[in-house]
Amino acid sequence: MHTTTAPWYRQRWPWLLMVPPLAAVIGGVITLVLAVRSNDGVVAADYYKRGLAINAELSRSQRAAELGLTAEVSAGGEAAGDSVHVRVEAERGVPPEAALRIRLVHPGRSGADRTAMLSRVSAAPDNRSAEYRGAWDAAAVLHVPVAWRVVLEGRDWRLDGGIAAGEVRGFRLVAVQ
Repeated sequence: MHTTTAPWYRQRWPWLLMVPPLAAVIGGVITLVLAVRSNDGVVAADYYKRGLAINAELSRSQRAAELGLTAEVSAGGEAAGDSVHVRVEAERGVPPEAALRIRLVHPGRSGADRTAMLSRVSAAPDNRSAEYRGAWDAAAVLHVPVAWRVVLEGRDWRLDGGIAAGEVRGFRLVAVQ
């Protein structure tokens, strides 16, 4: 009785047994290439100072809540030079700020943030509301809509919130306790 066996490389089982280790090696090489070529940029060099600054930001948000501040924001868009109009209202009177700063903070790219310095243009006689105007500074051009984090800051108070993509033309910020 004579049987002929095929060489090992013509058998199915050795190849099936080699596939998982080969896939693991390929996945490891891809992971290594991505780790070497990309910068995650997550950890800041001054992370401790930034952590300490959070307490100051929380006290400024608390101050806005104590004053009962709300703001209605309308903008011509989010591009550089587009106008920004803010109407600030307060239960206990709007602080006498000559200027405010508003920022649209990009969720992933700090170079794409928008900033506008706003000048006070009018105030109500009872000092419960005031209007501010300005325009966005230059920033990187974005090709996709972004859900922004919004920060409106006075000298000793701060309102912040988030808006969905496309809501830059009109939204409302409310101080939360």
